[in-house]
Amino acid sequence: MEMNLGITERLKPILDKVTALMHDEVLNADVEFHKEVGTTGNRWSMTARQQEILETLQSKAKEQGLWNFWLTDSDKGYGLSTVEYAHLAEQMGWCVLGPQVFNCAAPDTGNMEVLERYGTAEHKEKWLEPLLQSHIRSAYLMTEPDVASSDATNLKFSAVLDGDDYVLNGEKYWSSGAGDERCKVYILMAKTAGDEAPRHSRHSMFVVPAETKGIEVLRPMMVFGHDDAPHGHMHIHFNNVRIPKSALLLGEGRGFEVSQGRLGPGRIHHCMRAIGQAERALQLMCQRGMNRTAFGKPLVKLGGNYDVIANCRIEIEQARLLCLKAAWMMDQGDMSAATPYISQIKVVAPNMALKVIDEAIQMFGGTGVSQDTPLADMYMQMRTLRFADGPDSVHRMQVARKELAQYR
Repeated sequence: MEMNLGITERLKPILDKVTALMHDEVLNADVEFHKEVGTTGNRWSMTARQQEILETLQSKAKEQGLWNFWLTDSDKGYGLSTVEYAHLAEQMGWCVLGPQVFNCAAPDTGNMEVLERYGTAEHKEKWLEPLLQSHIRSAYLMTEPDVASSDATNLKFSAVLDGDDYVLNGEKYWSSGAGDERCKVYILMAKTAGDEAPRHSRHSMFVVPAETKGIEVLRPMMVFGHDDAPHGHMHIHFNNVRIPKSALLLGEGRGFEVSQGRLGPGRIHHCMRAIGQAERALQLMCQRGMNRTAFGKPLVKLGGNYDVIANCRIEIEQARLLCLKAAWMMDQGDMSAATPYISQIKVVAPNMALKVIDEAIQMFGGTGVSQDTPLADMYMQMRTLRFADGPDSVHRMQVARKELAQYR
């Protein structure tokens, strides 16, 4: 079967528009947007200026029909393939604000995918529709502080059926997006069966309104000393939180089925955006190296900087091809066949981007770790991505198991 990883005729005009909006407006707006954080005293609420920036950019995106691209293989939106979306996500990934402008930001894309695939008519009306319009935001609650959550069968957070309600008890942390005051709904994994049940049938997935009684946000988790406001990665306590049986997604014991349907696309979306981050870092590195002089020469002509730049370009190209192949494998409809490729790129993309960003920081010297470039924030994001949606070691284990299976 022919493997087409290129830019299709359908995609080209869309990609051109996204690229133009990103580079002409969004990159500069991103700087001002993040300077505004906390200037009103509430770090979790957007300032009037932030709202104006975001709403203006989103209006421009909507006017051009550049909205909800993540709805791949769907009768809504463009119905793009995962390969086509990969090219768009790379451009949107050049800055943090980018995905929000086109309503393609995590964790909302994964949560909307869950609601579209597995939600009831009520879920779709109450939560999916406002998410599709970016009127609200959402969070995904899976990781727990007291267990090794990279093995999700360890999760202890409990949901006990009591009459017509489930009663939720426990703690979740690294609940990305839960700090934002616009976050109105959680997709949450909970244990609903005892240890006598099969390991992958003990957990279920629920739709939980964020303002339900008994939910307490304990603290924001700090990322390299930063709270990532207004997004936030919150530590949340649930004390006898009651939700109706209708909050259950798909059925009891089917939480892993839902989560794998969500995490596959989510993992690869992160990798696509990571390639955009690497491209931006390489651009900044080259511009700095050409324009800055030391010891009578441009920086690019000092030391091994030609080799550094060349290696960065080579590694970006390699990672992009692997990402596109993983996307193509997903488009073939066999997730079990695609999974090893998703795991491969989930290891490769953040590590590649980290290396490129680190070399860019080195080219900038002290300025590279300061607030005067986006590089320090980019490094923080990419280092964190090596944990998000599964740490490197877990993905390597999956790749090795697949490789070894043919020798058993």
